[in-house]
Amino acid sequence: MSAETRTVCFPERVMRQVRLDAQRAIIRAKFCPDRSELTALRCMDNRRETDDRFGSQLWYFEGTAVDELDRRMLIFGVVEYSIQFGLNEWVEDGIFDSASQRDRFQSVYHRERLGPSWRHPGHRWLLAGLIAVTISMLGLVVHLLAR
Repeated sequence: MSAETRTVCFPERVMRQVRLDAQRAIIRAKFCPDRSELTALRCMDNRRETDDRFGSQLWYFEGTAVDELDRRMLIFGVVEYSIQFGLNEWVEDGIFDSASQRDRFQSVYHRERLGPSWRHPGHRWLLAGLIAVTISMLGLVVHLLAR
């Protein structure tokens, strides 16, 4: 946990939203929402929004859940948000059987997303194809107008 998330006091509306999204994750994982309960909820990463980039938050939760066969088990969950214009937008969530499985999700979360670049060969081929199609269409239009 970073030092920044230890000192941040989140508004009640954010905490309510995280609890609701954690409950929705439990429902999507086919657990009984009425007999399942959250026991811990904490922010693991809080990247602030800047002028040129959206922020993000990663929340962990633990709890006990009851499946359709009436088995009680410990669950380890995660909810990811994108912070856009000061609002938490849900991105993804998941329920895991162990804390180590959940930690693997966090390693994927921390990989920086690569921005688009014209150096990428696929982007250059796309541009070349777009130019070729445009020239072909212009040639066809000129040919039809010349008749």
